[in-house]
Amino acid sequence: MIKTSYEFDQSILAAGSSLKTNILLRFRADTAKSPRRNLNLSLVIDRSGSMAGAPLHHALKAAESVVDQLEPDDILSVVVYDDEVNSVVPPQSVTNKAALKNSIRKVRAGGITNLSGGWLKGCEHVKTRLDPQKINRVLLLTDGHANMGIQDPKILTATSGQKAEEGIITTTLGFAQGFNEDLLIGMARAATGNFYFIQSIDEATEVFSIELDSLRAVVGQNLKVTLELADGVSLVDTLSLAKVSQNDASQAVITLGELYEGEDKLLGLSLGISSARVGELPLMKLHYSADVVQNDLIQSVSGTVDVVTKVGTVEEAAFAATSHIILELSRLTIAKAKETGLNLAEHGKHQEAEQTLRALVKDLRDKGLNENFEIAEEIDQLEYFAGRIAQKALGNAGRKEMRDQTYQTMTRNRNDLVGRGVTAGDEVYAMPIVNEVGSGVELYCVREGGKLRVKVMSEGYDSTKNIQFPRAIRAEGARYVVEGLELSSEHTFYRVRGNITRFAQPGETDIFVAPRQSHPTNTGKASKGPASAADLSTTDSVGNSILVQCVKDGSKLRARVVSDGYEPDWNMRFPRSVREEGILYVVDEVKTAPDGKSYIACGEIKRFVQPTTN
Repeated sequence: MIKTSYEFDQSILAAGSSLKTNILLRFRADTAKSPRRNLNLSLVIDRSGSMAGAPLHHALKAAESVVDQLEPDDILSVVVYDDEVNSVVPPQSVTNKAALKNSIRKVRAGGITNLSGGWLKGCEHVKTRLDPQKINRVLLLTDGHANMGIQDPKILTATSGQKAEEGIITTTLGFAQGFNEDLLIGMARAATGNFYFIQSIDEATEVFSIELDSLRAVVGQNLKVTLELADGVSLVDTLSLAKVSQNDASQAVITLGELYEGEDKLLGLSLGISSARVGELPLMKLHYSADVVQNDLIQSVSGTVDVVTKVGTVEEAAFAATSHIILELSRLTIAKAKETGLNLAEHGKHQEAEQTLRALVKDLRDKGLNENFEIAEEIDQLEYFAGRIAQKALGNAGRKEMRDQTYQTMTRNRNDLVGRGVTAGDEVYAMPIVNEVGSGVELYCVREGGKLRVKVMSEGYDSTKNIQFPRAIRAEGARYVVEGLELSSEHTFYRVRGNITRFAQPGETDIFVAPRQSHPTNTGKASKGPASAADLSTTDSVGNSILVQCVKDGSKLRARVVSDGYEPDWNMRFPRSVREEGILYVVDEVKTAPDGKSYIACGEIKRFVQPTTN
């Protein structure tokens, strides 16, 4: 069965007209602890040119870690894709882990990105072993945009939803900064799967483990909630990223997807009430249904809950204790504000977007919610994003962080997924610098579980406590000196007091002396090659250079750009002496030729060598 409960942000409403209330609904599969469900899993990994070097290295290591965590009764397949799609591990039981990992280690970077081809092959593999008693899942990892095969996000998103109806759920993982977050989030939402933003390439194994933990904990699927609102009650907003549709009776139907063992599925609603008298006021009948594990089998369950609120006098409402649930509703409200602010900014309404975020900051502080560390952290995030939007400088990294934070808060109820962000604020480079701590307090910024946290280093303070610190000047590895620290009202975390300076240890290299940006050498001169490709120097990283591959085009050997952001089918002026089919090259610069439909390789050429995963 499914346990349901609900709470309001105001325990008693004041009688009157045109009222508004917020409600938090909880759903949890109430099942006896059952054996772990077996997995039918396909890993689909982007090995296109933009993944070359450290990204692919860490992705493959993460794939190996998945193998280590699977059991003999699990089914695994591994698909890799660039312009071609290859099944390096066809669907099979996980009985020979050494052989599976050896197949994964042989993967090398390739050409351009046929995301649709790779993903559909993964779906095909899962379908061949489809079992309703198993968790049937495709994990799609990419760092770039689809530039071959089916590229239309609407088609890919709709197809993801269709595959889910067949029982094949897709989880998407965006790697680094080049992927299309709207596409990956759209596919995950349509499939009621999960989405992860792997911000730092060495997080890949950790994020894969989080997803595997989630899959092991699935005890219910296809949770749907139908709202039968009472007369005079309207649905103002849904604090969730769940799919919302309408049935034949014009009632809202909300698809919430999977239920996880020990984890509440949350749904926040804002309701409008035309009028209310003192007493109990029925607001809605809530109908739910899901497929839940019972007696080691998947069984359909359903039920109905009557949602009722209390209405009192103005005095009773004023003195009624506000429910503790306001904290959880605030987290959902914050996520919704980030989504709204980002949408406004992307439509050119930067001032309105900034005001939306700053107004919420003021409201949270007025309610005293900044005394809760998680909300205090969110306030810092909101102020950071508001400032970046006001300057029209949110950037790619900021946009991805906002989208990820919104998604995780409004779809999952896990502290290790919300509020993630490891991108350094530009302001850290412009901070005043000191070379000694003096009478101040030394702090240090670290990355913990995808979050930037600030810790105290000076003696006399509790080093286990977190510190509320401006998000704009957080940067992993940075040290700071502040005038002092003060405890929050409940003594659970510290706040910074006085001025903040950045601390540079005398004699040590200051990695924040200037923005760490490097650019390819813009020689403007066409590249010249040695006698053969074997005479080229080698590199195992791409950095800010451009990746090129030689491919067969009929009887000719062509050089094509495989880095994201370039036309993948344009020819290139490239030294013939070093052309070899399938080899990857790193060049300093790629210019558009005078004809406007081809490229010229410029500067030094190196042969790319993929680092091994051993």
